[in-house]
Amino acid sequence: MSAVAGLPLGVQLLAALLVGAMVGSFLNVVIHRLPRMLERDWQAQARELLGLPVEAQPRYDLARPASHCPHCGHAISAWENVPLVSWIVLRGRCRHCRAPIGWRYPLVELLGALAAAAAVWCFGPTWQALAAAGFLWCAIALAFIDLDTRLLPDALTLPLLWAGLLVNLHGTFVPLPDAVLGAVAGYLVLWSIYWLFKLLTGKEGMGYGDFKLLAAIGAWLGWTALPLVLLLSSLAGAAIGVSLKALGRLKEGEPLPFGPFLAAGGAVALLWGHEILHWWLGAPILR
Repeated sequence: MSAVAGLPLGVQLLAALLVGAMVGSFLNVVIHRLPRMLERDWQAQARELLGLPVEAQPRYDLARPASHCPHCGHAISAWENVPLVSWIVLRGRCRHCRAPIGWRYPLVELLGALAAAAAVWCFGPTWQALAAAGFLWCAIALAFIDLDTRLLPDALTLPLLWAGLLVNLHGTFVPLPDAVLGAVAGYLVLWSIYWLFKLLTGKEGMGYGDFKLLAAIGAWLGWTALPLVLLLSSLAGAAIGVSLKALGRLKEGEPLPFGPFLAAGGAVALLWGHEILHWWLGAPILR
């Protein structure tokens, strides 16, 4: 990091954007494949429990099979997989069959790039910035997986929680006791709301993945950040939910995943939480 610290800020941000875009390209793979990998595992476990034969299947993970067009099977070459640039050059279509390539792919790449740049902007070229970028990248993956599947997989939320405790072992973002309390409080707050809502209505208002995600955010940012995260995520969720209903995009009784709003609230609190609290409470900015 010392070599990077000597470079002009513009160069640091450009490097962060490039690295972040490449990570964003990998996040697209995680978002698409991880739920399918878990589903295959669940099906195999279910067949094993039922005493049914487990059928051999071709390898499917984050590395294999190689990237290809889902419409025609065309293998994507290296130049067709350059983050953001390839999508623009190809005009959002497969070079072989001309089928459209979803806008989701460049969006995730752009978010990955902006996350890295924002981390460097807020924390400088430090290990703290690298940790912050890792948190933001994981939050992006979780948000889009939840949008697609209504799932927040333990394969991401639990490692994120433990990583937060390890990162704060020496107080990278908050003292370790605050991180431990944040993990406990983050889980229990939403767990309590879940059961209160279920007792009053007989319905489930959220999933256990939301509890684990807020616990992970608490492990990274400490218990004092949780009110801000919950406020931001609740306001954003309510505003978008009302807007989607008004536009007819969300049917009555249709659930709206809360994970993306928690992830966004955690990202804002990580990057600008001190500034927001300073504006809100008039307290001095400490970082």
